[in-house]
Amino acid sequence: MSSHTVTEQLADVLQQHGWMLATAESCTGGLIAANCTDLSGSSNWFERGFVTYSNEAKHEMLSVDAALIAQHGAVSEAVAQAMALGALRHSRAQVSVAVTGVAGPTGGSADKPVGTVWLAWATPSDAGPTLGAETAWVKTELMHFAGDRAAVREATTQHALNTLLNLIQQH
Repeated sequence: MSSHTVTEQLADVLQQHGWMLATAESCTGGLIAANCTDLSGSSNWFERGFVTYSNEAKHEMLSVDAALIAQHGAVSEAVAQAMALGALRHSRAQVSVAVTGVAGPTGGSADKPVGTVWLAWATPSDAGPTLGAETAWVKTELMHFAGDRAAVREATTQHALNTLLNLIQQH
């Protein structure tokens, strides 16, 4: 399914729920937000995007604890989850998606080779991690995408949007 079709379906589902979306992106550098805002009328369902490429940006813009980054690394489940929760905390959105990974061609390691991406999706709910005075539901997923930098970033964007659409449709 093309990204435009997925984004159109996502727009419809978000509007049916009366929800706004916030994105928190590292390795995609804003591609998810750009994909969403390519659609006319996206201001009805897209609230904001955070491009937090550096560790400092993750901390300053999303309140990701610097100690969490130091302990787990920027490309980790813990940081992806914290990014998704931070996007909710620092926006008016009801759902968020966050991505952090190694797009390459440099930056990979034995533990986290090029193509390693952690994704997280979050929404306030009755059970889950504390989100201010509320709690949130969070799903995380580790993916390994093949290809060059552009391919990894595009695959991450598509997976993030497809999974978000599926999660909201199941809600």
